[in-house]
Amino acid sequence: MTTLSPTLELAIALINRPSVTPHDAGCQQLLAERLAPLDFMIEPLPFGEVHNLWARRGTEGPLLVFAGHTDVVPTGPIENWEHPPFQGRVENGVLYGRGAADMKGSLAAFLTACERFVERHPHHKGSIAWLITSDEEGPSVNGTVKVVEHLVKRDEKIDWCLVGEPSSTTTVGDIIKNGRRGSLGAHMKVFGIQGHVAYPHLADNPIHRVAPALAELAAEHWDEGNAFFPATSFQISNINGGTGATNVIPGELEVVFNFRFSTEVTADELKARTTAILDKHQVRYHIDWRLHGEPFLTAKGPLVEACKRAIQRVKGIETELSTSGGTSDGRFIAPTGAQVVELGPCNATIHRVNEQVLAVEIDQLSAIYEDILVELLTD
Repeated sequence: MTTLSPTLELAIALINRPSVTPHDAGCQQLLAERLAPLDFMIEPLPFGEVHNLWARRGTEGPLLVFAGHTDVVPTGPIENWEHPPFQGRVENGVLYGRGAADMKGSLAAFLTACERFVERHPHHKGSIAWLITSDEEGPSVNGTVKVVEHLVKRDEKIDWCLVGEPSSTTTVGDIIKNGRRGSLGAHMKVFGIQGHVAYPHLADNPIHRVAPALAELAAEHWDEGNAFFPATSFQISNINGGTGATNVIPGELEVVFNFRFSTEVTADELKARTTAILDKHQVRYHIDWRLHGEPFLTAKGPLVEACKRAIQRVKGIETELSTSGGTSDGRFIAPTGAQVVELGPCNATIHRVNEQVLAVEIDQLSAIYEDILVELLTD
């Protein structure tokens, strides 16, 4: 049997814990047990049913934080998996299991990078910390956002944050995320008057009333985007209305929509422009807005440059900066003024049956993380 690297052994140990959101299943305890001998101060920060871990080595700045999550999405039908999802294994050079890419492979790479770095540089400058939650794949209410609020209250400032989200596309390190678009969601109720379809003058059809407004919202040009972000997009994800009968005009309609927006526009501006269009069409409505995250961008700085150089040294490739994709917990950390970069494995199989990554790329990722530590925290 081929001997596995310490990074792969740890990744398998984490995968073997069925930590479906919001459960941690002992993952953070396992990480803490490895960090404590490295002189990390271990601080569990549970909020509600969510497990969070803050661990810090050192008290001085600058502070480099490894951020991530131990929770994973549900497996779906287990019979569709080639290998049991919570029995991690390496077979033919591939690491299999739920969380292999998103993101227990990254957590393992974080830890072995820290172990090697501390052994070689026990008196490094600044501080290293870990910010880990079991609530990234879920509501994201009692996880990273609460930990960040806790840190802000006690004036604990993060300078650089490396998030282990699966950012890569073809090979590890080919793409890093130096920002993310904002996400603004809306649940709208449109009010009409229910009636018989044969007597439309006695009713007010909310579907007919809102349809022109929705068409205008879908066609609206919200902004041009910029060098780092595409133009803001508006998408309707759900429309529900009617009684199921063909002869009844409904009295209400529900519409769910979402903006993914750039730094060229604010959430308040999007709300105002949306309501102006609805009002113009004389729609009667109520909207519950939810801001899932503001856009953030680390255009340049020591963290971006350290990541690019580390990838070049370990992989021999030039990396591409990107802000594409959905949201991540980086959206809670960037507003504190921290430089934030997402760097992790390939994302081709995340959330899918038979989630997998190349085993060698998890070891390469560990080497990249160690190189970043060396560049930022040694003279």
